[in-house]
Order: sequence, then structure tokens, then C-alpha cells
Amino acid sequence: MAYVGEDRVRIVRAEALEPTVVLRKEDRADGSRLSLWAYLDTAGQLHIDGQDLGPVTRSVSGDGEYEYFKIVAPEHVPRLRAILGGAPDEPILDLLERDWTGERSYALEDILRESDLPVVLGVWSG
Repeated sequence: MAYVGEDRVRIVRAEALEPTVVLRKEDRADGSRLSLWAYLDTAGQLHIDGQDLGPVTRSVSGDGEYEYFKIVAPEHVPRLRAILGGAPDEPILDLLERDWTGERSYALEDILRESDLPVVLGVWSG
């Protein structure tokens, strides 16, 4: 997994921890399925991973599948928690599950993309 430090990006191998919080599980009328989930790993990194299947991926994938992951380094999780309106001692997964699921998960992705918070993005499409 990629890790964003204060001044560089490096790879850290870490195992996923339970629980996984489902942020989005959307089935659309056109047969598309959009999924997004979050978890922490043993290195303290926050992962927000997504998988989109079906016609919704047509513009980016030849086989109808698009996967991506976003990683926030442990030292940046407190700042993300503050940006998202959480209390300083609130576990980030609890905050995400309470306030950032369903339709709000799209706003969460906007925040990750538009803020100056360092986020590693990885993408796979067929």
C-alpha cells in the first residue's frame, strides 16, 4: 500500500483491520453497481476503496469494471476528522459510518479530491 509521509510517498505493506464500514452500496436501474468502503490497516492508514461495475464505467473501462483506492496516512487522519466535523477523540470509522454513507459518500469523495489533504490515489480498470 502507498503511504503519504510529510514530504514523500512510500510503500507500506499492512494488513486490513476489522471492521470495514460500507459507505456506498448502490444498485442503479441500468444495472450498474457502485460500492465504497473504508477501513484502517495495521500501519494506521485509512483506506477508502471503491468498485464500480456496469454501464457507469463505460467512459473509463472496456470491461465494465473500475476499482480505486484512496489512502490517508495516519498523521493526516486527525485533520481529516476535523474537516469532516468529528470530535478530536472520535474514531474515524465511527464518524464515517455515522455521517458519510449513502448519498453523503459522494461529498466525502469530493472533500478528499478538493482539499489539500495528502491522499494517495490508485486506480485499476479493464
